[in-house]
Amino acid sequence: MFVVESLWSLMGVRMAHELDVSSSDSGQPGALAAAGPPSIALARWCASRGWPVHPLAPGRKTPTANCEACRQPGHVRTGCACLLAGRWCHGFHAATLDFARIEEWWSARPGLGVGVACGPANLVVIDIDAHGQPPPDRDRLLPGIPIPRSVDLSGLANGFHTLGVLAALRGEVSPADDETTLRVRTPSGGLHVWYRAHGSHRWQCSTGSSSPRALAWQVDVRAHGGYIVVPGTTTTAGTYTAVGPTREPAALPSWLAQELARTGHLPPAHVPAPRPVPPRARQAVIAAGGGRDASGGALSRVLSEVTACAAVPEGAAFSAKLNRAAYTAGGLVAGGHLSEAAAEQALRAAAEQARPGQDRRYGAIIRSGLDAGLLRPLFLGGRA
Repeated sequence: MFVVESLWSLMGVRMAHELDVSSSDSGQPGALAAAGPPSIALARWCASRGWPVHPLAPGRKTPTANCEACRQPGHVRTGCACLLAGRWCHGFHAATLDFARIEEWWSARPGLGVGVACGPANLVVIDIDAHGQPPPDRDRLLPGIPIPRSVDLSGLANGFHTLGVLAALRGEVSPADDETTLRVRTPSGGLHVWYRAHGSHRWQCSTGSSSPRALAWQVDVRAHGGYIVVPGTTTTAGTYTAVGPTREPAALPSWLAQELARTGHLPPAHVPAPRPVPPRARQAVIAAGGGRDASGGALSRVLSEVTACAAVPEGAAFSAKLNRAAYTAGGLVAGGHLSEAAAEQALRAAAEQARPGQDRRYGAIIRSGLDAGLLRPLFLGGRA
């Protein structure tokens, strides 16, 4: 059972940690760095690493405006003459690795900032915000992870805190504290944490309050369909400044990849019709008395989604589907519809069919989902 005295004891950090600045990058905490290197140097640096770049409006963190023709109502980006001609219309869709084009763009307008198109660069950037907004209901802080009333959330104020809670629940280091990868302090007090994505995954963007996908409140994800401001870029608000000694993105941690998959950051895969629930799983449900009523049907449906992942080795949102199945099973157990042992046996049988030999991986997902579901009983057909 997930019970702690307070948010801060769970995270194991002190308040206002998010405002600390490494002594290696600034003389005083919170001090804005001086203007960074020329934008053309930043653009070359990114392109040399295989990260396609595009211009940002001078002094701003948004892309340069489209030309008059591209601003017209009904204009279609696909096949746009500006993109074909190597102009910078359409933001990150114009991003390039062409050094000649880079020289042309930034030599003509030295004041342009630099953005990187995350998808083509194979990057996932965790964008942690520190906006002064009241937090939402606790069930919206970490989508898909209920936070019991026993947890005191006093002092929770921003994305550093919600991401810290998520990492603590998983027994991992928060990306905000990950010194192995490139981290960039933003002028508004936030932090961009850069990671290299696995080439076979097309992670999707999200914002910390979006639907249907979100990692955590005040934590955005920049990936396919988005861009990120390059460190060293200066806006009217200040300079995006690298924190600590690391200047290269590390590989996306496996636990964070699982959380991104769980929260819907992979595009829907074409999955064939669900396979029948494996006999061992079906027998476990029936033995517990759950195969003869609505509860058995509910569990069978979510188990079928898990077993269907066997047809797609990657990109089938296996973790998210297994987590949902485990959460449903936990609710059925809490509602008295079947035993916890039978539920876990059914889940493990389905997971093993979908991802053979990965019991360490799916075991953790099952346990987490079951524990969360046990806190939310499902009373199908009304209470007894």
